[in-house]
Amino acid sequence: MKVRIFTLGCKVNQFESQAMLKLLQENGYQPVPENDCSADITILNSCAVTAASETKAVKLLHRIRREAPQTVIVLTGCMAQTNENDLRLSEVDIILGNKRRSAVLDVLGQYFLHNKRIIEVESFTKKDDYESLSVDDFSERTRAFLKIEDGCNRFCSYCIIPYARGRVRSCSLEYIKNEVSGFYKNGYREVVIVGINLSSFGSDCGLAFSDAVSTACNAAPLRIRLGSLEPESMDLDTLKILSRFDNFCPQFHLSLQSGCNATLKRMNRHYTCEEYLKIVSDIRSVFENPAITTDVMVGFAGETDEEFEQSLEFVEKTGFAKVHIFPYSRRPGTAADKFSGQVPADIKKKRAAEMAAAADRSRKLFLESQLGRVEKVLVETRNRNGFYEGYTMNYTPVFIKGDESMINTIAEVQLTEICGDGCIGKTV
Repeated sequence: MKVRIFTLGCKVNQFESQAMLKLLQENGYQPVPENDCSADITILNSCAVTAASETKAVKLLHRIRREAPQTVIVLTGCMAQTNENDLRLSEVDIILGNKRRSAVLDVLGQYFLHNKRIIEVESFTKKDDYESLSVDDFSERTRAFLKIEDGCNRFCSYCIIPYARGRVRSCSLEYIKNEVSGFYKNGYREVVIVGINLSSFGSDCGLAFSDAVSTACNAAPLRIRLGSLEPESMDLDTLKILSRFDNFCPQFHLSLQSGCNATLKRMNRHYTCEEYLKIVSDIRSVFENPAITTDVMVGFAGETDEEFEQSLEFVEKTGFAKVHIFPYSRRPGTAADKFSGQVPADIKKKRAAEMAAAADRSRKLFLESQLGRVEKVLVETRNRNGFYEGYTMNYTPVFIKGDESMINTIAEVQLTEICGDGCIGKTV
């Protein structure tokens, strides 16, 4: 049988989609591209981080059913875990929650045996173990993803994820070592370590986040990059440990959400702006030429004009390499959904535009700071303009002239000028 997978949301979902695809392929299913409407089975790995994410998933489900009326639709991911009885999911044949992705094989077997709709959504408990999934292929990419942690204990007031993913669960260090070694043997040059609350790794089993990163860095001569991090976990001792490894990529995506202390408190974030700035300062003191990237939310419930201005000023003075900006989206089931002072959509849009302009200025200053530097670039693809594209250790996009033999190699490149969202470089 032919199977295709659509993936929405985070890099954790990307990893889990590939793990399910590998499991199915090993058991006789044939993977096909997303656009193959003749697929017998279509899996949608969904996101539920915002109401908008769920709306996107529902629209995609309707499109799948319209274009492929014969396909068996499997909905998994965070929307499946939190919305199993949603009437909008009536077209779905199988709803599979987040607790056991490996169960996809069993539920498909049951469905074809009984031809009856299946809802397989297990509730999370505090005693749940980490489900170790294995992936060895990422569609010919030069970069692999490795999920080492699941769940979240933080309960930010705007977020449904602790309910969709359960409590923090960490993999073993042996698992990390084996998976990174496997990626190296399969020709990958870089591994991105990801998790739902990545920097909480080990809090459930007596390990530290630095243990996981150290294990990955020691496992093979691959570049090791981190996914999104909670800022307060990046203490000075941890940073000093990470700085010992030449293959550690100094790009830190520290989720800010707001540059206003009052807003952070309503969000139930666990740091202040002053503490965040101290962490950024520590990173810049420990690493040469790091990149600090972040997420910023505008229009959160109760955000006044003054609070927004504080957040805007904070972003401008911090000097981020890149900022992902998004308007707050109310999410039923979260505390913030019931907060007073919900900000009108037109004001959110205006604030997002102002924040984006500040982020663009910050991005330009960062790119200017990279000019003249000689950096190691992992070459990944050839673009339509004939340039070969890749990324430096701090994730600056670089465009260079070359040939096909450069793909999936690491080149020494001097960055010479800014081009769009990256830099043009020449090999040295």
